[in-house]
Order: sequence, then C-alpha cells, then structure tokens
Amino acid sequence: MSELAYVGLGANLGDRAVTLADAVGALNATAGISVLDVSMLYRTRPFQVEATQPEFLNAVACIRTAHPPQALVEELLRIERELGRHRRGEERWAARIIDLDLLLYGALSVDEAGCRVPHPRLHEREFALRPLLEIAPDIEIPGIGSAAEALARVGTSSAIPFECEPA
Repeated sequence: MSELAYVGLGANLGDRAVTLADAVGALNATAGISVLDVSMLYRTRPFQVEATQPEFLNAVACIRTAHPPQALVEELLRIERELGRHRRGEERWAARIIDLDLLLYGALSVDEAGCRVPHPRLHEREFALRPLLEIAPDIEIPGIGSAAEALARVGTSSAIPFECEPA
C-alpha cells in the first residue's frame, strides 16, 4: 500500500538550487518513494533568525511512498546526511545545506517522538504553504483545514519565485 506525502525542501548554504535538485533525485532514487511533482523554487528570508544568514531556497515535493511516516522521516534524515547535513550539535534555526521536512502524509495526523504530521507549523509558514499550494491547490491540512485559507491568513509577501541568483 502506498500513500501521497508532501516534503518541504530548503537550503541556504552552498549551491542551493543544485542541492535541492540533488535532494529530489535522492528521494526518487530511494526504494519505496516516487517523486510525482515538485514546485518551483522560492527565495525566502531566514525564519526566526538574524538577517545575517543567506536567503533560503524552498520548494515542496509530492511523493508516493510505501514507507510509514516514521520510516519516511528516517529516509529524509538519511538523505540530509548524504548531502552533508549533520544535525547533532546543530543550533536550532542555524543556516543549513539542506532541510527536508515531512509536511503532510495523506490525511494522517501523527504525534510521535521524531515524527509530527502534519508539520506543526506548516499552517504558519508561507515558504511551505505557497509551494505546497502550487502543486496541490485544494490540499487540506488535517486538524487545520484548507491550506489556501491558511496562506490567506499568513499572507504572501515573503516567498519570491526564484528565477536566478540575485545580482
């Protein structure tokens, strides 16, 4: 049995666009995961940190997976490690080479150690909602409601479509 899930992708260190493409490739190369769609990239300011960090590039991937939620999170963490991120000792909100977050897993709500779905702050983050709605315009967030309504509450001023590196 397989389920649709949505994965948030972000990076603000190194060649961000290449790293995000590598992450999508690694997802698609993982047994039990097929990437069905990926949003465009969005430039966003760092969230909850000083403005001295570089801008993020963010996207969302829609996948079909045979992995249950906890196992999928483990695969996301494995891909992060393969791409150079080591969370141990990492400061919260630190700049990062890659960040993969399980945003939604079908209509499930899960609250276990290391696995919370839907992502607990998805409904508050334009940088996740906007690319999510690009590829799933009618998506609902379990326990919250319409993602489109959540985005309307948050606003659409900080996630800018990425076309090329700023000069």
